[in-house]
Amino acid sequence: MLKIHSIKQEVKKTLIKELENHQSTNDLDKQIESMSKIELMDRYIYSFEEQISSSEICKFVDTVFGINLESVLVLDKKSLQAPSSNNMDQSTMSPSRTVIDSYLDLAKHKMTGMEIRKMLNQIFGINLDGISALEKERISLFSKGQWVVQNAKDLFIIHTGIEDVDVTVLPSIYFMEHSGLEGLPSELQNSLSHLGYNHDKKIRGYYFSNPSGMAVTDQFKGQTIGAIIEVIRKSYSDL
Repeated sequence: MLKIHSIKQEVKKTLIKELENHQSTNDLDKQIESMSKIELMDRYIYSFEEQISSSEICKFVDTVFGINLESVLVLDKKSLQAPSSNNMDQSTMSPSRTVIDSYLDLAKHKMTGMEIRKMLNQIFGINLDGISALEKERISLFSKGQWVVQNAKDLFIIHTGIEDVDVTVLPSIYFMEHSGLEGLPSELQNSLSHLGYNHDKKIRGYYFSNPSGMAVTDQFKGQTIGAIIEVIRKSYSDL
C-alpha cells in the first residue's frame, strides 16, 4: 500500500518547483503537515503530469482516508459495462477500479481533486469533503461496511447501511459516560424527528429508512450532520 510519507514527498516536490526553492525544507514540511486531507489530495493529484490512474486514486484514499474503495459497493452499475481504453486486463481489476477508469477515460482533460471527489461520490456515494469536515466535529461515521471516521472522544455516531438507504444516529459511549445521559439529548431527538427519524429504544438512537428504497440524498445527510453539529456546539463542546 502507498505510504503517507511517499504522498507527502510527491507533494513536496511540486511545492519546491512552484516556489523555486524560496522556502526552506523545514518550512515546506510544516506547510505539508498543516494541510487538510482534502488539500493533500488536491496537491497529490496535481503532482501527476498526466491523468492519475484508478490504482493511484484507490491507494491514496485507502492510505489517507482509511477507505478501501476496492471493497466498496459500486452504486453506478451502468459504468461497469462502459468500455475503457485502459491497457490493463480488466478481468484482473476490481469493479471499483473498472468504473473509475471508465470515468477517467471519458474526461477530456486532466481531472482535478475536486472533480475526482465528485466522481467518487457519484460512483460509491462517498463524500470525501464531508468526511474530512466530520473529523473536526467529534462525529464518528460508519459507512460502506467500515469505519470511515472514528476517534476516542467523538460524541455521536452516524451509521449508514451498505447502500445508504438507512441511517442511524447513536450516542457514543464517551458521550454517555461524560454527559450522564443514556441516549441522545432531547434537543437532538427533536431535530432528528423533524427530519423523519424514529426513536429506537433498543439501540438508544434514532433510525431513518428511505421509503423510496433509494440512497438518502447528500442534502439529507447534510441536514443530519448539521443537526448534530448544532447540538454539540451549543451544549457539549466542553465534554
